[in-house]
Amino acid sequence: MTSAEAQQRLDELRAEIARHDELYHRQAKPEISDFDYDRLKRELADLEAAWPALGGDNSPSRAVGDDRTAGFKTYRHRERMMSLDNTYSAEELREFHDRLTRDLERDGLEFVVEPKIDGLAVSLTFAKGKLVRAVTRGNGVEGDDITANALTIRSLPRELKRGPDAPVPDVIEIRGEIYLTTAEFQRINRQREEEGEPVYANPRNLAAGTIKQLDAREVGQRKLEIVLYGRGYLEPVAALPETQTQFHGWVKAWGLPTVEKFWTVQGADAVLGAVQELGKLRESFAYATDGAVVKLDAVALQRRAGSTSKSPRWAMAYKFAPDRAETKLLNITVQVGRTGVLTPVAELDPVVLAGTTVARATLHNRDEIARKDIRVGDFVFVEKAGEVIPAVIGVNPARRTPACVPYVFPERCPVCGTAVVQIEGEVALRCPNLECPVQVRRRVQHFASKACLDIEGLGEAMVDVLVEKGWVRTLSDIYRLRRDELLTLGKSVEKSTDNLLAAIEASKRAELWRFINGLGIPHVGAAAAKDLARKFRGLEALATAQRDDFIQNKESVIGGIGETMADAILTFFAESRNRNVIDELVRAGVDPIVPAAGSALAGKTFVLTGTLPTLTRDDATARIEAAGGKVSGSVSKKTSYVVAGEEAGSKLEKAQTLGVPVINEAELLTMLG
Repeated sequence: MTSAEAQQRLDELRAEIARHDELYHRQAKPEISDFDYDRLKRELADLEAAWPALGGDNSPSRAVGDDRTAGFKTYRHRERMMSLDNTYSAEELREFHDRLTRDLERDGLEFVVEPKIDGLAVSLTFAKGKLVRAVTRGNGVEGDDITANALTIRSLPRELKRGPDAPVPDVIEIRGEIYLTTAEFQRINRQREEEGEPVYANPRNLAAGTIKQLDAREVGQRKLEIVLYGRGYLEPVAALPETQTQFHGWVKAWGLPTVEKFWTVQGADAVLGAVQELGKLRESFAYATDGAVVKLDAVALQRRAGSTSKSPRWAMAYKFAPDRAETKLLNITVQVGRTGVLTPVAELDPVVLAGTTVARATLHNRDEIARKDIRVGDFVFVEKAGEVIPAVIGVNPARRTPACVPYVFPERCPVCGTAVVQIEGEVALRCPNLECPVQVRRRVQHFASKACLDIEGLGEAMVDVLVEKGWVRTLSDIYRLRRDELLTLGKSVEKSTDNLLAAIEASKRAELWRFINGLGIPHVGAAAAKDLARKFRGLEALATAQRDDFIQNKESVIGGIGETMADAILTFFAESRNRNVIDELVRAGVDPIVPAAGSALAGKTFVLTGTLPTLTRDDATARIEAAGGKVSGSVSKKTSYVVAGEEAGSKLEKAQTLGVPVINEAELLTMLG
């Protein structure tokens, strides 16, 4: 390779890695697997070592990455938050051990081996034992302040337990990962499938995207978890633990969630043995793990070993090679979701992957198919993304035949034949026909679901029948269903028909936010729908709103509604057919319940803490919202009241510190009248 060729390849690699860093760290939407990304980084590092004269001091091969995003305040870590060097090679792991043995001039070094949980790195600051801040890694020096979102994590205590075996420092940064369990990830994806939405690729991306939501209430609807295992800044220094093993004991004694299993071992053979044991156990964990982290146990020796500008010299991540299988791509089918998004799916010759038989895999979108040049008839490589969802990650060109021609993504909806469109700034292609049968089915199912109008009897099977017969083409058609027609659907349907019609009639007087949520406006969930209901107090008012009603001088006018959501709402109602839906619903007799403007709770924000004597948390929330109030998950100076029950925790203490009025259930019921 000549110098010019080396320079060209270096430039290509640096540009490609920078693009993947942006997709992974900022957008949580990686296009390639960690394994392929690490291969690019390794190629770059090797090339830089071979051609030192071509520069590379600021190369992505040495970068920590940067997950900071717009909309969050940044906070500077008191101690730099580094990333880890990693390897897929047992030989390189031995070299790591041998290097430390030489550098520290010590035989029989002890190491801790921990599971590497695939999540978003976070640093928690505790002062006098109380949680005061949660910050992402960012660029290693400073990260995004995500405290409000982290406080929605149910397993995260607000204060450290105190005990003789685990002294609580004056100040400590505790590092870890925010993640989603496999079960919660699958629950969210099942819900997405039911609503006709594209599924998420893997738990890590979903967790990272969730924690960066600007509305903490939306974050709280997904059950994020956290695991803590590392240490940053600590004051006083005398409180420093002697070993990583001891620190794990402290974290557990403080009442914090930590790794469920780790190994303290001596020597390279024992390290590799622990890694292999972890590899066998990880299938039983409730979360995705992509490797093992090996750390020098003695803190004094860690300090002697030191760090590079990017990573500690005393730790290394050993990453498991992904489970990968090769099989034939039999066909590509395209599904249409509730919002019209076309999602391609690979139909595969069944193959065993990570212990399960896989016959279908995600292809993500049209651009991914083109970028990877995936063709029907190809032999493709399939991986389980984040150990959960099978994905086609590439093709085997050596087995391609002349019969494999480039795939042409449909230019028309495969269901209704309407020409597809691409919204500016989006990768996805959409069917714009709101009367497309698949979209109608998905839209009506969403509208009737428990999260929206909760119309009992209008489930998936019934919706399919109604759409197939042409009785329901729009949401308002639900309210025009005729008893005599429904009675023709089969024998002994009189009672179920009457029950369904009664449920539909009752839904005309559901809360306003349920109708807003039921419209299926992109980016608008239940929490945002409640904010919009409080602000606009009617469907027609929302449909005719202007940008200034949402955003003024780039600042949100409505709590929880940012620029992205505002643009989505305005775009939705700019479509005349969506505006017509509102008019048709009103003409069909829909008359949503709107909280009285003069209610004592209108404009008031409540925070619930502890166990109330008679009301459940959901009951109290529903009654407050029905009376015009708002329920928040965290206490601030803007909080109107904190409703405290038995075993109220840090929210009560924060309210008292800020001077926020604290009331009990009886006082709340008096307010509710």
